[in-house]
Amino acid sequence: MNLIDTHCHLYLPEYASDLAEVIKRASLAGVEKFYLPAIDSSSRSALLRLEKEFPGKCVAMTGLHPCSVKEDYQTELKIVEDSLEKRTFAAVGEVGLDFYWDSTFAPEQYLAFHQQIEWALHYHVPVILHSRDSLDQTIEIIREHQNGNLIGIFHCFSGSPESARQIIELGFYLGIGGVVTYKNAGLDKTLKHIDLRYMVLETDAPYLTPVPFRGKRNESSYLKYIVDKLAIIKEVSSEEVANITTENARKIFGH
Repeated sequence: MNLIDTHCHLYLPEYASDLAEVIKRASLAGVEKFYLPAIDSSSRSALLRLEKEFPGKCVAMTGLHPCSVKEDYQTELKIVEDSLEKRTFAAVGEVGLDFYWDSTFAPEQYLAFHQQIEWALHYHVPVILHSRDSLDQTIEIIREHQNGNLIGIFHCFSGSPESARQIIELGFYLGIGGVVTYKNAGLDKTLKHIDLRYMVLETDAPYLTPVPFRGKRNESSYLKYIVDKLAIIKEVSSEEVANITTENARKIFGH
């Protein structure tokens, strides 16, 4: 089967000692492409270096993660803006709102989010959304900007059926990762009634490792556990899950 990891941070230090092996294991498991969401300027060089090392397989995004929106957010946004002017990126991401860790810079998070959505529209690329403890607010902001041309993924979706319905109506996809394998997450009940044509696969590696490896470092080869869980939930074959979600990812990113 052919798989696409639409969201993984393989450029982080957690992979410094065995990155080539991680990529190889994922390739053997059928993962053909790895989309790399940005965090901030501190990891930008590592992200771009990984894309250069694995051309055509590792694909860079650019953006400012909401947890990195601090006093210097305007400087960070200028780096994102300059990068978009210089070359094409797969998406603007990951961007959005995060009120789980700290809401000190909530006003700045909103400003940064609005600006980056406008850049995604201007450059005709998808937007990859982070919405931890802020799903309703994120949906509302996307609704404000949706002019028929905005597309993207709600990364790490774990919301209600009603939230899923609103996201789908906005023309966005649900990013499904390791959380779907967690016994008490309840995501399986939500996804039971949602068509696979609105879902894409992701790991968020090195985070959110699926069962049976929960608590350990995540990696893209573990997508197969997400596929198998979705196959059980949807009562279809793993191959059908892989085919549909991979085609969805290709639609979003255009390759």
